[in-house]
Amino acid sequence: MVIQRLKIIDYRNYASAEIQLGRGVNLFIGDNAQGKTNLLESIRLASVGRSARTTRWQELIRWGAKQASVTVRVRSEAGSDEVTVRLGQTKSVLVNGFPISRMGELMGVVKTVLFTPDELRIVKESPGERRRFTDIALCQLSRGYFYSLTRYNRALAQRNKLLKGNPTDSELTVWDMQLAKEGARVTRTRRKFAERLATFAEGIHRELSGGETLSIGYEGCEGEELSEIEDALMAELEKSRARDRQFSVTHVGPQRDDLSIRSDGIDLRTYGSQGQQRSAALSLKLAEMELLKNEGGEYPILLLDDVLSELDEKRQSKLIENIKAYQTIITCTHLPEDVRERIGDVTEFRVQSGNVNKKEN
Repeated sequence: MVIQRLKIIDYRNYASAEIQLGRGVNLFIGDNAQGKTNLLESIRLASVGRSARTTRWQELIRWGAKQASVTVRVRSEAGSDEVTVRLGQTKSVLVNGFPISRMGELMGVVKTVLFTPDELRIVKESPGERRRFTDIALCQLSRGYFYSLTRYNRALAQRNKLLKGNPTDSELTVWDMQLAKEGARVTRTRRKFAERLATFAEGIHRELSGGETLSIGYEGCEGEELSEIEDALMAELEKSRARDRQFSVTHVGPQRDDLSIRSDGIDLRTYGSQGQQRSAALSLKLAEMELLKNEGGEYPILLLDDVLSELDEKRQSKLIENIKAYQTIITCTHLPEDVRERIGDVTEFRVQSGNVNKKEN
């Protein structure tokens, strides 16, 4: 999959920009605060329906403008598709010119993997970061998973709202049954994803780290079959009722699960050095690329936001070796000549004050 064209109007600091992208490595160079990250953000918005930097889409509209739009045209083995996101008093999404009624219809149309310096939090920060990583990848692979996760989150919100009152056991049981049913689907899908991801991440990490092992696991309700997980979740919800009533929040379920990340027996989430955590985060992202390709038939687009400067030469080399296989969009303030030579042919753009100009060879 490759992006052929990106067009943005009144988005962040851009009044208007239309960019024709190359099939390989695309390099956007400019000083800080010129709008490089905004370009990647707009692509990610068209990919997963939300910004990676804010939950308030109104903030994406250029100051003084009343509305904004992002259009991304992609080419895949199945043909061409175009996604347009319009932001005004409301947010709307069009796929190939037709408005979608459910956000799940957007999933998988423009597949992307985003890697920023903040993505290092996948390893060293809270379980929420690892759940977000897992969910975004799964939603791009499976619309069915997106809808299951949505139904679970809605049921969870309703149960938490009910807990703020004084619900009876029978009232809670109604929501517990829904949570257990949808939660079992979410848990089982995530666990299977972790198992498949681990097969790719292990080999990548061994090469990246010079022989260190990497094991990925899923920490959540036990069970292999849906019925087993559902029964276990139901039992945990009933057991946790007194505490849930006390604090008016649901303490068990997929919203509390985590990915375990270990290297040579060490839990990298807690005890890993910064170098080990960086290697693991990079391994996870490259493994995500391979998994999406393996199960979707073609590579997604890789978005690298000022990451090269955060990596040492060894990790840089591993990343550069991989990005030659798919379309990659890189932002940076400058690119050392030796790094440019290792990348090879690039399509280069200069970004300044919300203007993008292609460098002619």
